[in-house]
Amino acid sequence: MSIEIKRLFDFPYYQLEKYNLEKAFITKYNGEWKSISTKEYIQQANAISRGLLRLGVQPNDKIAIISTNNRTEWNVCDIGILQTGAQNVPIYPTISKEDYEYVLNHSEATYCFVSDEAVIEKLNQIKGNTQLKGVFTFDDIAGEKSWNEVLALGKDESNQAEVEARKSEVTSDTLATLIYTSGTTGRPKGVMLTHGNIVSNVLASEKRVPLDYGKDRGLSFLPVCHIFERMILYLYQYCGVSTYFAESIDKLSENAQEIKPNVMTAVPRLYEKIYDKIYAKGAELTGIKKKLFFWAIDLGLKYEPYKANGWWYEKQLGVARKLIFSKWQEALGGELKLMVSGSAALQPRLARVFAASGMPVMEGYGLTETSPVVSVNDVRNGGFKIGTVGRILDDVEVKIGENDEILVKGPNVMVGYYKDPEKSAEVLKNGYFHTGDKGEVVDGFLKITGRIKEMFKTSGGKYVIPTLLEDRLKQSRFIEQIMVVGEGEKMPTALIQPNFDFVKEWAKRHGLSFNTNAEIISNAKVIERIQEEVTECNTHFGKWEQIKRFELTPDEWSIDGGHLTPTMKMKRKVIKEIYNNLYEKMYDRV
Repeated sequence: MSIEIKRLFDFPYYQLEKYNLEKAFITKYNGEWKSISTKEYIQQANAISRGLLRLGVQPNDKIAIISTNNRTEWNVCDIGILQTGAQNVPIYPTISKEDYEYVLNHSEATYCFVSDEAVIEKLNQIKGNTQLKGVFTFDDIAGEKSWNEVLALGKDESNQAEVEARKSEVTSDTLATLIYTSGTTGRPKGVMLTHGNIVSNVLASEKRVPLDYGKDRGLSFLPVCHIFERMILYLYQYCGVSTYFAESIDKLSENAQEIKPNVMTAVPRLYEKIYDKIYAKGAELTGIKKKLFFWAIDLGLKYEPYKANGWWYEKQLGVARKLIFSKWQEALGGELKLMVSGSAALQPRLARVFAASGMPVMEGYGLTETSPVVSVNDVRNGGFKIGTVGRILDDVEVKIGENDEILVKGPNVMVGYYKDPEKSAEVLKNGYFHTGDKGEVVDGFLKITGRIKEMFKTSGGKYVIPTLLEDRLKQSRFIEQIMVVGEGEKMPTALIQPNFDFVKEWAKRHGLSFNTNAEIISNAKVIERIQEEVTECNTHFGKWEQIKRFELTPDEWSIDGGHLTPTMKMKRKVIKEIYNNLYEKMYDRV
């Protein structure tokens, strides 16, 4: 009899029954890939459950996990925690120690698993201000308790019956996790997701992902503390996908060449980086090779799905794939047949060029509060439409409300925000979750058109949707990041972080040379060249929306620098504060 999946910890048992993988999870330790089978995964998870019971963990206790990288241990602990009826509270490793303290105290976490020295060092500074009874590390760290101690505590199987009893008390309505949203403003909110919320999303998303069940290899590197990658890991378990954890984003290409993945997930920023690296290598070519490279890119940028461009285009594309795009595939292992994108808008040019290269990126849409997927593209059955976030999942309902706001209803919608009934009531109305995103449904495909909160009004009373301008300008090779501002001001302006690597390469071709970022942003020719990009962008917008002035920033906007959230979204308020002098300058106030 097939296992019915109602709770998150049902996935490993389903995988054991259906696929019994020899390699369920694979992590690299000291330069060597080490795997555990489905059977070992379950055995270790049960040992964690038994160990936690012996530590006195009760149903509805909160147990935190903070891990710098995705790794096997995270998944073992996740299932081990959930089987006791406790909740897993994943925490972004990159947030400040003050935010660690806030999340640990707000969730009332009693135990915490952490990955490495960098995390434990930060945690130890605030541990005394929390209710933590114990901290266990995945890496062996002198003077710290190892997660192996919990495994050892659970080695004796005499209390397995108690684990089974706890499991039987967990239903699809039981709270599974608190996920603290990284938030572009204010304190993080604890999103309450039940077992049923996430399970429903896995089962509905599975219908949109063409995988070779029991055989495919997945590469995981997005933070598993984010619901997108976490849901994907449960999906991989359900589909019998052997999951490899990349060592880091920097080693992504190297790891991909080692393991030859068939599927991976990423956020648009990472697809941009992959494309930029490929483009930079192409720019270094000479002669006929260079001409062929840029011919293939130009061809790729005109790509339309389902052979809509006709037979002659497809003929040329076949040549481009053989001569140029096959090299792109090799850089990512050569066997990648599917990439999924979420968390932010994917530039249509990237969707086109990657699909042309034979590695289509399926863009989806969702939020932490919706577990997360609301809609996703699927290359099969005419389900791939560039510039949209795909068709809505079967068991999810989308309604377009006032101000074109996307409202979502379905079994994937959160219970609410932890300890915050007021904020919960603000977004959950009449069974619908109010996303704050603007959108429209065209021919069954959902299209995101902006974000309500990010829309602003100039002093002339005209509305501006900054994301529309930003998305257009981020397609420029010269611009890495851009934030359009102008709330209550006479005109829109922009803070721009140049793509420093590309600008240096461009400068070389034009007989210029720069040693520092400061030299780049003050160079008249660079400013003039970026002005050309802004001027071209402005032609697509009404006069009141056009960017009248801009300033270049000297830093690379980053998570560590405070500019970006852990999911690479801009912290608008923070960026404006960091560059307040440039902001004031644009409005002639300094």
